[in-house]
Amino acid sequence: MKLIKKSLNTEAGQNTGSAFPSVFHTTMDRRTFLRRTGLTAGAAAAGAALAPTMMRRAQAAEGDHTRQEGIPVEIRRSVCTHCSVGCGVIAEVQNGVWTGQEPDFDSPFNLGAHCAKGASVREHGIGEKRVKYPMKLEGGRWRRVSWDQAVTEIGDKFLQIREESGPDSIWWCGSSKANNEGSYLQRKFAAFWGSNNIDHQARICHSTTVAGVANTWGYGAMTNSFNDMHNCKSMIFVGSNAAEAHPVSMQHILRAKENGAKMIVVDPRFTRTAAHADQHISIRSGSDVPFIWGLLWHIFENGWEDREYIRQRVYGLDKVRAEVAQWTPERVADVTGVPEEEMHLAAKTLAENRPGTIVWCMGGTQHHIGNNNTRAYCIMQLALGNIGKAGGGANIFRGHCNVQGATDVGPNCHTLPGYYGLSEGAWRHWARVWDVDYDYLKGRFDSAEYDAGGGKMSSPMNIAGMPVSRWVDGILEDPANLSQRDNTRAVFFQGHAVNSQTRGPDMKEAIEKLEMVVVSDPYPTHLAVMSERTDGVYLLPTCTQFEQRGSVTASNRSLQWREEVIEPLFESKTDAQILYQFARKFGFADEMFKHIAIDGEDYPNVEDTLREINRGTWTIGYTGQSPERIKMHAQNKHTFDTTTLRAVGGPADGDYYGLPWPCWGTPEMKHPGTHVLYDPSQPVKDGGLTFRARFGVERDGESLLADGSYSVDSELDDGYPEFTFGILRQLGWHTDLRGEELEAIAQVAGVDPNNLPSNIASASESLLLQLDGVNWKTDLSGGIQRVVINHGCAPFGNAKARCEVWQFPDPVPVHREPLYTSRYDLVSQYPTYDDVRASYRLPTRYASIQSVDYSKDYPLIFTSGRLTEYEGGGEETRSNPWLAELQQEMFVEIHPADANDRGIRDQDTVWLDGPEGGSIRVQAMITERVPRGTVWTPFHFGGHYQGEDLVDRYPEGTAPMVRGEACNTATTYGYDSVTQMQESKSTLCQIRVA
Repeated sequence: MKLIKKSLNTEAGQNTGSAFPSVFHTTMDRRTFLRRTGLTAGAAAAGAALAPTMMRRAQAAEGDHTRQEGIPVEIRRSVCTHCSVGCGVIAEVQNGVWTGQEPDFDSPFNLGAHCAKGASVREHGIGEKRVKYPMKLEGGRWRRVSWDQAVTEIGDKFLQIREESGPDSIWWCGSSKANNEGSYLQRKFAAFWGSNNIDHQARICHSTTVAGVANTWGYGAMTNSFNDMHNCKSMIFVGSNAAEAHPVSMQHILRAKENGAKMIVVDPRFTRTAAHADQHISIRSGSDVPFIWGLLWHIFENGWEDREYIRQRVYGLDKVRAEVAQWTPERVADVTGVPEEEMHLAAKTLAENRPGTIVWCMGGTQHHIGNNNTRAYCIMQLALGNIGKAGGGANIFRGHCNVQGATDVGPNCHTLPGYYGLSEGAWRHWARVWDVDYDYLKGRFDSAEYDAGGGKMSSPMNIAGMPVSRWVDGILEDPANLSQRDNTRAVFFQGHAVNSQTRGPDMKEAIEKLEMVVVSDPYPTHLAVMSERTDGVYLLPTCTQFEQRGSVTASNRSLQWREEVIEPLFESKTDAQILYQFARKFGFADEMFKHIAIDGEDYPNVEDTLREINRGTWTIGYTGQSPERIKMHAQNKHTFDTTTLRAVGGPADGDYYGLPWPCWGTPEMKHPGTHVLYDPSQPVKDGGLTFRARFGVERDGESLLADGSYSVDSELDDGYPEFTFGILRQLGWHTDLRGEELEAIAQVAGVDPNNLPSNIASASESLLLQLDGVNWKTDLSGGIQRVVINHGCAPFGNAKARCEVWQFPDPVPVHREPLYTSRYDLVSQYPTYDDVRASYRLPTRYASIQSVDYSKDYPLIFTSGRLTEYEGGGEETRSNPWLAELQQEMFVEIHPADANDRGIRDQDTVWLDGPEGGSIRVQAMITERVPRGTVWTPFHFGGHYQGEDLVDRYPEGTAPMVRGEACNTATTYGYDSVTQMQESKSTLCQIRVA
């Protein structure tokens, strides 16, 4: 299809060139502009284009999917399914056909803006390249099968493998694009199957963020919001190219610049984001810790740190000072490539323009010391006193549309929903939520014990499963080295792009070794075609998020509601429907869906699923966002302030948009949500917070609790630990609990509620002692949270953030050279770790790789990133005709000097060779955007493999319009020491003319 523009006469309206002279020279957001001009009034409800003469839509020349005259238009509200900004989409539907689209001008997130991807989501309603019905690969040909046949054949094979090798020999992959309810059911499904071998995209996106940030101050998520950046006085972006990765966020970033904020971009490349910066700093990829410590060297040297903030709210900074002292300007310049004057200027800018925020993305996370990087970013913000303040914070831009929600409540291999961990206590909590016997769940798992790491033996129920970054090794590794009964024998992928993962040749070998591969996705994906298999691959057509309803969590922790725009196309089903069909096949559907109604034959009720999430996810405050409250926000977006995100009047008056978590207590408490985390200047009941008391109350005789810092209205004017019934009792607050709350607490404690006295104040000491251990995270009534908040306190306590994480391999962040380093001369000074016997059930290599100098044969640093037009692995966006027309070729950016050294001209076809044997054939783009010695590729391509176009391996009609080499065919081994994040931003390569 070709893009055609509607003529000026196709929609009513007058030229706006001089219609509004009084407003064109005023700084305002798009929503305010349209309100003042009257263009938004009733436009969407009438089914007409918003601001029609200002925004002429490009539409595909496809008669069946363009607006038809004389047919009523229904308006459906949804959320873009690409990045995590959370842009609202207004869909226009006629007779069940999606015929028109507008950006949501009322949304406080996108304010009527869309990027190229968001503007083209109506293609979902056409689905030209979609998998239309279940298929199986048989004898090298794709054959159509029924849903019943697919579920039966897959189910029989999985049950056979389970019987022979145990439940852990099936590896499941969930999705960061599924809605919250679908993501939650993916994790719940794995629990009832009896395995922790399930994971999703977040592992290779921001897992090092979650680990690093959560272990610094309590929660591993964005502390503020895109909108709050309006309040910044300075912004530093590290490994974040927001202009292309999160394009609509730029309106908030540029608003900050209009307000006078200084902007620093730290990236090896000169990106579109860097083009807006006051200072661009090009660092050597993999040198983030030396860079941050170099900034802190200048901050400490000049006394620019916030000493009172540190005294009250920060633990362990003295140990950081000792490490920072080693990073003199000369050493920093040598390791990072950044001269002293640039470092001093950046440090001074941050110190003199507070509050300031830091933004980071995968440029900072995808390293084998990624957790060190993210903790260093946090520590710098703590030193400057920037956390817990409007305009400050750590604004961590997440990737996929619901990667935040999927991480919060979905398919993580190392936690249960809500980050509850895998301990017996965590499992017992969720068994109570699910109303199943704990022993029933335990009986679903392998009962043997295996190495859980460090020589500790444990049951697979309590051992983290294999992460998505390492599923390949679950197949290829010697079974004697695994912390489970047998190798992976079959995989089930539900919404994931494998070309976003490293080590392509190993992946191909692993796929060919499997007994069965199941791909549940709207599109075939690279997984279905990259191997030379001729049998044993199934494609299950899954509908997009526009073909179902549910909640989705934006990067800033706000929950939004998606209405179903159209019914599922072709024979596709939702993720939840597919899980239900397999749960029924495996015999645990009745237990798994005990309190979730089934609509029709196989559709788990979405609202019931969210209410179950609400009932169990007390840790992070996913309890107050009932379906009714989220839907009410969706209908009243126009009432929310576009900077504070707080509703001004209307039915949501006082709420923060989307009830960003933690939204404490039950929905009946009507907590407004928390816009800015850890802000003690607001009462907890209004969204204020302290730092979480998650790490104990003292360390080496020093208190870990806050010192003289507490939330407004708190009845405790100092630090305090997390709350239990026992602490309520010490304070005399336990008598505030209601009867039904006490009964729920008693049930958690294993006490018969009938034994409770009518007045808890008269209860015996022995009975009270039994209740004392129930805490704010396991009290299913929410009573402890309600009482604590009524007394002005945070349920999770009031502690100091910590700069030393004593449980991690590097308690204080240190620099370690990448496994494949371009500076082998630095390895002796900054070596990696020793190899590890067992981590996430697998051995992990470090020193044995770094012991070889690969830089002589592979002298170029190889890194990767995003394009505006594509998302993730790109299967969906490269199948979109509007986007395919904009970006048609996989390429590698090469500095002119490096190209000249190799006789390469612009647009030449070249081979990029990696040190582990993977090679990709791509087009050369000669540009000074990359520094000499570094090359860069996008990571959205697939459908080619080492020079071969795989178009003939796709089912007929499903091959993406644009195909190209997956850059990760040439990337290498390397995994974070805490989370198993892949090291894909700092490896090596060589380039030659093809």
